Amino acid sequence: MADYYEIRHVVGFEETNLVGNVYYVNYLRWQGRCREMFLKEKAPGVLVELQDDLKLFTLKVECEFFAEITAFDELSVRMRLDELTQTQIQFSFEYVHLTDTGEHPVARGRQRIACMRGPNTATVPARVPEELRLALAPYASGVATAGRAR
Repeated sequence: MADYYEIRHVVGFEETNLVGNVYYVNYLRWQGRCREMFLKEKAPGVLVELQDDLKLFTLKVECEFFAEITAFDELSVRMRLDELTQTQIQFSFEYVHLTDTGEHPVARGRQRIACMRGPNTATVPARVPEELRLALAPYASGVATAGRAR
């Protein structure tokens, strides 16, 4: 089993700029899509909690680019767990261009989220749901964990 969760994507024209390469904001969109599909596939109960009072606040997002990709390139977006605390999760993302000649790194990114609960005017930090912790466990090799709340 891989130590990452993966989604595959074929780049469309609408994701490119006038020069023909992928517009940078799409890399961030793909991070969100990967995270969403992970929840749908591996922790569907968390989606139910999101309809109640659980909130996943994105605290930080970053992306570093190595190479360009264009329309109809096939891409693998691979998500790994970097850190898990009582109330926060940090993911890393690897973007890999899949070609007939192999896999070519395109970019890497990182995303930190906080679990919160309560009404919009009074949200407070909340523990990462147990279902999500269990779903993340296979991707936790070498992960930093903290026993204290953040």
